[in-house]
Amino acid sequence: MVTQFQNAFSDNALKQLIILVLLASAAASTGDAEQDRLVSLVTAVFSAPFILFAMLGGWLADRNSKQRMMVYVKSAEMGIMAFAGLALWLKSLPLLLGAIFLMGCHSAIFAPSKYGILPEILPHEKLSWGNGILELLTFLGVILGTVAAGIFSDYFKGSEWIAGPILMAIAFVGWLSSRNVTPVPAADPTCPVRINPVTDLWRQLRIMKQDRDLWRACWGNTGFYFISALVMMNMVVFCKKVLNLTDLQNSMMNVWLALGIGIGSVVAGYASRGRIEYRLVPIGALGLALSTVPMGMEGVTADTFRICMATLGFSAGLFIVPVVSVIQHRPSPESKGAVQGSVSSLSFLGILAAAGVQWVAREKFQISSGQVFWVCGASAIICGSYAAISRGRFIKAE
Repeated sequence: MVTQFQNAFSDNALKQLIILVLLASAAASTGDAEQDRLVSLVTAVFSAPFILFAMLGGWLADRNSKQRMMVYVKSAEMGIMAFAGLALWLKSLPLLLGAIFLMGCHSAIFAPSKYGILPEILPHEKLSWGNGILELLTFLGVILGTVAAGIFSDYFKGSEWIAGPILMAIAFVGWLSSRNVTPVPAADPTCPVRINPVTDLWRQLRIMKQDRDLWRACWGNTGFYFISALVMMNMVVFCKKVLNLTDLQNSMMNVWLALGIGIGSVVAGYASRGRIEYRLVPIGALGLALSTVPMGMEGVTADTFRICMATLGFSAGLFIVPVVSVIQHRPSPESKGAVQGSVSSLSFLGILAAAGVQWVAREKFQISSGQVFWVCGASAIICGSYAAISRGRFIKAE
């Protein structure tokens, strides 16, 4: 839990800080269109490693101890943060994008181990509860990471490189905590090499399709990441250009979203009462859609927007906890890493698609940033309808 909290904090602090640095430099010489493109570019660069290396991460998680893999990845993070500090000092776009790419590689390898280890150290009846707490701490990390990025941007303006050594020290704390995660044996030490992101993903999808609940959860998770990425990207531009918020106020807006997700995740975990509660998925999807309605209206105030972000987050928590629990529970022990790698790949295909939709909506169709939130709401309705219709009736997982 501590290691995942640190990971979420550092991921978001670095990514948000680089976005704010690039937006500040773009504002001096270019218009809104260029800022939209930069936000989409950073998101796409961060997402690409999940598509390229998530299957490798899944293979490593199955072949080795997941706890040991977490230690190795946290060791690499310290070096990545040192490189990020150099990139921020030089203010070089290629180096800044390189730092984002490397952090994406780190997280792509880390994800299958961090999610795959949970069902190995928790009994099944505690899995939904554990996921609720994990999501709470994850989004608390998101909150503090995005707030920290705003603080770094405001207080270290012109010297943002100072954030590099700070994040490097925080990565060291994550390395220490990962060393104390419950040791687990390798699930499948003889697992054959799986490093081709295309053929391996296709093979794994064919296996996953045989399990209806797992298949549906996989695509529900992809839809969730598409919606959340589109909300986060669009919010940065909306808060800056429409609500006229400062960098710190912009980052603080994430607090409402992340608090909502954290509370919603804990509620979902306790509401599940020792089982996986599928009925929360369409309820959460409906809440997501309704929350976006005021966000796209003309003249929305910052206070109204904060309330919408909180209810959006709460609904997202209800949606994602049962989905993640299914993905962890249904696969066999020796294939949990492979499934998590496949899910990570599809999740970030969803995020990459969100970056494309953001650009197309704003550039080609001239949709306002507020109306993009309605696209998010419509996508949530589609996800919720798919979950309800494809399952037919809602029963607990065995």
